[in-house]
Amino acid sequence: MPWIKSLNSQIFIAALLGIIFGVLLTHLGTSAVIYQPSLYGLGIASSIFIGLLKLILIPLIFTSIVVGVANLQAHAQIHRVWKVTLLCCLTTTALAVTLGIVCAHVFQPGQGLHIALFQQAMSGFEVKQQFTPSEFIGQFINGVLINPFKAMADNNVLAVVVFALMVGAALVAGGKRFEALNTVFNQSFQLIMHIVGWIMWLAPLGIFALLAKLIATESLDVLGSLAQFAAVVTGTTIFHGLIVLPLLLWIFGKMSPLRFFKGARPALITAFATSSSTATMPVSMKCARENLGVNPSVAGFVIPLGSQMNMDGTALYEAAAALFIANLVGLDLSIGQQIVVCLTAMIASLGAPGIPSAGMVTMIMVLQSVGLPAEAVAILLPIDRILDTVRTVVNVQGDMMISVVVQRFAGLEPVEQFTATDRALE
Repeated sequence: MPWIKSLNSQIFIAALLGIIFGVLLTHLGTSAVIYQPSLYGLGIASSIFIGLLKLILIPLIFTSIVVGVANLQAHAQIHRVWKVTLLCCLTTTALAVTLGIVCAHVFQPGQGLHIALFQQAMSGFEVKQQFTPSEFIGQFINGVLINPFKAMADNNVLAVVVFALMVGAALVAGGKRFEALNTVFNQSFQLIMHIVGWIMWLAPLGIFALLAKLIATESLDVLGSLAQFAAVVTGTTIFHGLIVLPLLLWIFGKMSPLRFFKGARPALITAFATSSSTATMPVSMKCARENLGVNPSVAGFVIPLGSQMNMDGTALYEAAAALFIANLVGLDLSIGQQIVVCLTAMIASLGAPGIPSAGMVTMIMVLQSVGLPAEAVAILLPIDRILDTVRTVVNVQGDMMISVVVQRFAGLEPVEQFTATDRALE
């Protein structure tokens, strides 16, 4: 069967088998002989896959942005790309936050629940960091403008992005003086993408292990009392991903949503399994370049930035969660407070690293912006890991969608030529 040789098909089959195996382990229970050995094996396989993605993450971000900036500057397109990328990120994030607030008002999640149900969880939760919006912005800036080598060693993605932008701009400003160095960066990027191709052969095994372990170890008991909130957030996030983003893609990117989802499927499945937009970034870039026909310069520039700046699912979740907690503690937020929640959720989503459950840290800032107790974030802990999978898919989807829209407005030469050249280089 030729179709089974496709990596897309292998990833899809592995995802289904992972879900089935996870359900089987849950049905057998922890007392079964194969339960612990299976979890141990799944943990090793998933750790290897995630570790390999993390291994190339910083080199990929640095080289792709340097090459992307240099190439776009060379084509005199950087200003247009920056403007379109920034406008798309702000627009989609604002729509996501507004959608989350509206649906939280319509369905009123949390109404009728008693806060006493969660007192034990709240008493056991310790807030490690509490800061006002101004303190958050200050820490955000201080965390970005640091020694680039320290940033690379600490996996500070946003700081690496800023430094890569400066290096790319300097390569263009230097002109022919840095031509040899520019060639080195281009070859380095191609080398990293070649390694990505190797790692992707392990993707089916890694995704199988991640999904099986997630389903076998996560307790769903708490969803009994949080079912309404989980349903509202999940449904709203899916609506944003299946209706809002595809509509924007069709209008501004002139691409069929069916073609997009077919080409983006490997990245979306990886995002669901890993709950990490940064870990999925190598797959996203590969899908954008090879399946969606996005210019390598655009993909290498937009997707790394989008993985840090464009967090639609996270922003939507944090805005809805703030209203949910307000209902639980009996607070009626004014219109002004809800606007503050929207703006703070947008800012917080920018500072949320693309790792599993990272939004829980910035969620504290959203709650405190309107006087809600930061300790109440403990209410969300039991279901956060499950909801994180859905919102990460939308985060990754938004990054690839924006790359398609930017590709159309960048005015570069036909994408088919770039795709063919890019594959030849690999």
